Amino acid sequence: MKNTDEIDAMTRALARVAPGQPGGHPSDAEAQTLLTLITAEGPATAAPQTRPARPQGLRRLPWRAGAAGRRGRLLPVLGMAVAAAVAIAVIVTSVSAPAAAPVSGRDVLLMAATSAEHLPQGMGTYWHITRTFQGPDGPQTQESWTTRDGHHWSRNEPYAAPGAVVEDPAPFRLMGAEIGFEELEGLPADPEELKERIARLPRSDSAMTPADRQGELVSPLITLITDLPTPAQVRSAAFEALAATPGVKNAGPVEGGQELLIPLSESLEIRMVVDPEAARVARANILLTAEGGVVMSRSYISVTTEWTDELPR
Repeated sequence: MKNTDEIDAMTRALARVAPGQPGGHPSDAEAQTLLTLITAEGPATAAPQTRPARPQGLRRLPWRAGAAGRRGRLLPVLGMAVAAAVAIAVIVTSVSAPAAAPVSGRDVLLMAATSAEHLPQGMGTYWHITRTFQGPDGPQTQESWTTRDGHHWSRNEPYAAPGAVVEDPAPFRLMGAEIGFEELEGLPADPEELKERIARLPRSDSAMTPADRQGELVSPLITLITDLPTPAQVRSAAFEALAATPGVKNAGPVEGGQELLIPLSESLEIRMVVDPEAARVARANILLTAEGGVVMSRSYISVTTEWTDELPR
């Protein structure tokens, strides 16, 4: 590298910062001279005389290729004086990357809607739901298994002995209305049409929240994306319809996704963690279950669902 003494002198001139004194400016003569020195090619790298001349201006510096090439370009190989000069130039011109805008609750749900369209449905004999929550005596787990023809088994329901798997006739429900696999597969894949169809279902006021009674249908939409074996396109529509709910907020990233706050009334809100890439609700503080019940927790209820061929035991 040539002219290192000149570069060093120019660097000191540009870097001067004293109380009440301005620093160097990129339009100063010293800065322009510095840029010329930085971009000048040494004798060993000068272009052959037969090469067509580049237009006047800054020249491209060679970039080193290596194992990290797939992750982006590496810094050019520069001498210490030039590296220092570049750092000073960045400071002088006040170049900084803009801060990323925070992701809204609506955006999180719309991202989940996009992911839901492309996730595989899965196959199996039983639709298996597992809910884990903090009970008065410690962590509790409830499970259920349902076949496509409506046979249903459950474990740790309040009416059964702890740990016992019992067969019962509990059907899937949405706002208190029975809904089977065929009805779920026939639901509209358009958000507005989906809400209209849900609104026409037979319902029980005891299975609805204040927001549901006002027409927002928050609870059934959440049930469609948490507990029920909802087809991919309908799940996507449910996420999109939920994104239009007034007052949805993103409380920020937490383990497993983004924590969203969705108002149910003036004094009650659902807190739920959504993984937008997996298009799933990892946990929530209030759930209207696939069987039509309600589970509430001061902390969270974790939910996992899957198709399985494993028999309930």
